[in-house]
Amino acid sequence: MRSFSIQTFGCRANQAEAFLWSDELQKKGLRYEKDPSLSDLVLVNTCTVTRKADSDVRKFIRRIAGCRPDARIIVTGCYVQRAPEEFKNIPQVWRIYTNQKKKELIPDLLTCIRPQGAVSAFPFRSRALVKIQDGCNFRCTFCIVPRVRGMSVSLEKEKILAQIRKFIDHGFREVGLTGIHICSYGQDFQSPSSLLELIEEIENLEGLDRLRLSSLDPRFLSFSLLEHITHSEKICPHFHLSLQAGSDKILRLMGRKTAVADYEQILACLRRHSPQASLGADIIVGFPGEGNKEFEQTYRFLEKSPLTYFHVFSYSPRPWTEAASWPQVEVKVKKERASLLRRLGQKKNWDFRRQFVGKKCEAIVINKNEEGARVLTSNYIKVSVSSCSPEAREKIRVRITKAEEMGTQGKILSQRNSIP
Repeated sequence: MRSFSIQTFGCRANQAEAFLWSDELQKKGLRYEKDPSLSDLVLVNTCTVTRKADSDVRKFIRRIAGCRPDARIIVTGCYVQRAPEEFKNIPQVWRIYTNQKKKELIPDLLTCIRPQGAVSAFPFRSRALVKIQDGCNFRCTFCIVPRVRGMSVSLEKEKILAQIRKFIDHGFREVGLTGIHICSYGQDFQSPSSLLELIEEIENLEGLDRLRLSSLDPRFLSFSLLEHITHSEKICPHFHLSLQAGSDKILRLMGRKTAVADYEQILACLRRHSPQASLGADIIVGFPGEGNKEFEQTYRFLEKSPLTYFHVFSYSPRPWTEAASWPQVEVKVKKERASLLRRLGQKKNWDFRRQFVGKKCEAIVINKNEEGARVLTSNYIKVSVSSCSPEAREKIRVRITKAEEMGTQGKILSQRNSIP
């Protein structure tokens, strides 16, 4: 084996794991290959949160097995945890690791790989991700994640800080904190800690420019945490919330134990204290019990909210979850409602981006190609530029020149904090 690739499905926690795997395998002498069809070894980190996620994993494995029959495929993650038997009869699947065995994956591989000599390290992504916790202690009626990930377990603070220092030393200017339920961070320690305490320590690290937070549960956003993240000079003004619905009835059926009025207060607070922030949300459409009235309530809530984008998921019954046994909304109806919400989300995002035309923003170069590059502003606007001398991961300033429905254009003004 001389080359490897990693294909991640689902959450950013999977992407954070891929960061560490990529680093370890390159240290051993394997070359990172972005195109999995050109790789000797393909690691597949799966997701099972929806039926589509399962389908996407199967399609990917079939494609790689077809175009690269000699490749060795390793599968792990939540789909494997839920149904490992579905992968045992696929000839190209070399090894299978459930979530419970995931820590053994890289050590096992390293015993099989002969050192190939030094290789030039290639970053898995332009922005580093650190998984600070795994698992979830809650039992929403739609969610399979606690069954396949287990209870919430937090990574020790010293290990998190060490990972971030390492990323800073490797030239990363932005680090993202991710997990399954990061608002639960530290609650499982013998001496309980909190996400806020962790953030405050990370912000003191020398060389860190930007800290981005992954999905936040609005049920566990304290005033002190909201106050801090909206006033911090290092935390990106980009906040994504796991809202799921804008109807009190549907929230109760989901087992969310919160109300739309609570969401409205949190979003108003975020917008008031961080007026330029990008505000996002996860929304499930077509949940059992959602009639026209409940959908209309969600639509109107989203329409008048300060949200600037939302990820819309059609409800998908999952094994072992309570809601899977309830009367289901018709597939056709779910598709129609999802389409309406996505169109609304596109309009709101366009309106948000147009506010920044002519303005200067700090950004990170996330990728380059022959036509130019894409950069990401601190408030989560992806901007295409036609000319870009800075490389990926470098910090620059950009002026946004145009915001169209399907994209944003800009011009690089200056390069700051160049990576040596």
